[in-house]
Amino acid sequence: MQAGKAAESRDAGRPLQVTMKRGYEVLRDPHLNKDMAFTLEERQQLNIHGLLPPCFLGQDAQVYSILKNFERLTSDLDRYILLMSLQDRNEKLFYKVLTSDIERFMPIVYTPTVGLACQQYGLAFRRPRGLFITIHDRGHIATMLKSWPENIIKAIVVTDGERILGLGDLGCYGMGIPVGKLALYTACGGVKPHECLPVMLDVGTDNEALLKDPLYIGLRHKRIRGQAYDDLLDEFMEAVTSRYGMNCLIQFEDFANANAFRLLHKYRNKYCTFNDDIQGTASVAVAGLLAALRITKNRLSDHTVLFQGAGEAALGIANLIVMAMEKEGISKDAAIKRIWMVDSKGLIVKGRASLTSEKQRFAHEHGEMKNLEDIVRDIKPSVLIGVAAIGGAFTKQILQDMAALNKRPIIFALSNPTSKAECTAEQCYKYTEGRGIFASGSPFDPVTLPSGQTLYPGQGNNSYVFPGVALGVISCGLKHIGEDVFLTTAEVIAQQVSEENLQEGRLYPPLVTIQHVSLKIAVRIAEEAYRNNTASTYPQPKDLEAFIRSQVYSTNYTSFVADSYTWPEEAMKVKL
Repeated sequence: MQAGKAAESRDAGRPLQVTMKRGYEVLRDPHLNKDMAFTLEERQQLNIHGLLPPCFLGQDAQVYSILKNFERLTSDLDRYILLMSLQDRNEKLFYKVLTSDIERFMPIVYTPTVGLACQQYGLAFRRPRGLFITIHDRGHIATMLKSWPENIIKAIVVTDGERILGLGDLGCYGMGIPVGKLALYTACGGVKPHECLPVMLDVGTDNEALLKDPLYIGLRHKRIRGQAYDDLLDEFMEAVTSRYGMNCLIQFEDFANANAFRLLHKYRNKYCTFNDDIQGTASVAVAGLLAALRITKNRLSDHTVLFQGAGEAALGIANLIVMAMEKEGISKDAAIKRIWMVDSKGLIVKGRASLTSEKQRFAHEHGEMKNLEDIVRDIKPSVLIGVAAIGGAFTKQILQDMAALNKRPIIFALSNPTSKAECTAEQCYKYTEGRGIFASGSPFDPVTLPSGQTLYPGQGNNSYVFPGVALGVISCGLKHIGEDVFLTTAEVIAQQVSEENLQEGRLYPPLVTIQHVSLKIAVRIAEEAYRNNTASTYPQPKDLEAFIRSQVYSTNYTSFVADSYTWPEEAMKVKL
């Protein structure tokens, strides 16, 4: 054997991984465990020979085994538990399974099944994932971060569990959201899972049912608010950036409206942070609108937009629509006048009591109205967007009126989970006589029209946005994430929709292409960051796409065979 010949050649060219762990420690570490895919040589060198059955399975055979078990189960919650258990046992295999059919598995590990899993998180709880920080840990968060075994963390998803999807306050049960979100960072964007950290900030819950639930895993008292809450958040942000650096991406997830905007405005220019409910939802919605313009054959500023809902999602979308309209050449004031909103008290108009500053921006001169059907007839929108989590809010009459007012009405039922959707795809197509341009937050089955044409409803899932944004931000070391990042992301997503996709009713690229879409988003974000001198990863890579591809996580197993080689015989002679 030649001197310096690497072990790589003896193990099918797989990258070599070195670990000091031996025996059961290897099998119980999901980052390292390959189950029965360990070779005999690996088993002997890692002291696990005899701890596994005398069988050697390739990764494809393991995927097949998981799929057979998956198909055997009858409930989505059981399937969720199966996949999360796999993630706890064998991380590479978990992501290999997810990426083998992302369209099939995404609804299980994220919306809509993750909502059910959060509601029953105490029952589904098997092994802790992530970091649980409570209001009683103030003054000690830096110490708690040292408990996390990884020293390099590049992305954190944090929640306080107060507004989980459309389900409300789920307290500590909301941890399922950061866990699921970060799984998609990896499956869709290729962000390395060991560089991700899910965090739950437990300040209590106002959900009486949870406080009485014997399986509830969080603090059993009412939510603590005010200065103590703000101090906890400030300390958390400072502790994270002190340990992991100012470039550590911190994504806020499922905070209540009262805190979401406030915290975004407070931290956005100080830390590398964004709020997916506000900015991610806005980006994916605007991407759908930009794609829809290729069907309506006009500009975004030609449309009148009506929102059912005026929370963080609605306001985030509205603000990004204003930005997109400005880019078309109209003034900010003119763009704002094209947007109307309806909240729980009716149409948002000037002079109405108790409007937040965010809502006041979209309040126009108009009489007060409460009924959505009447409002649609009066405002005559060409775009109707539902983000209030009121299932069935888009009635038959409203859909018929939208069809009467517009040749191609744009109707987005974006609320999650499926039970909260404002209308189904079938209802939209049926009551608009197949003319409706539809997108939803949760997946719907294809719909066949009386004409025989089959339409595939577009799912405006935030997973088109946050994985690519995260990959781009991490790769170029972006220190602050401006609104322009999300408009750029929307434009990239819309550009990936083919004419064939549009003819099929899709406003988004097929989910099977999501890794490709995420890479395109990351490259564009990095290009603009270097152009605007906001990147911090230097020197600038000559080939940005190749550089970002090199950062992407591989789901293929690595080799643990020791890197052994020989020296020249003369050099190895024993000297007496």
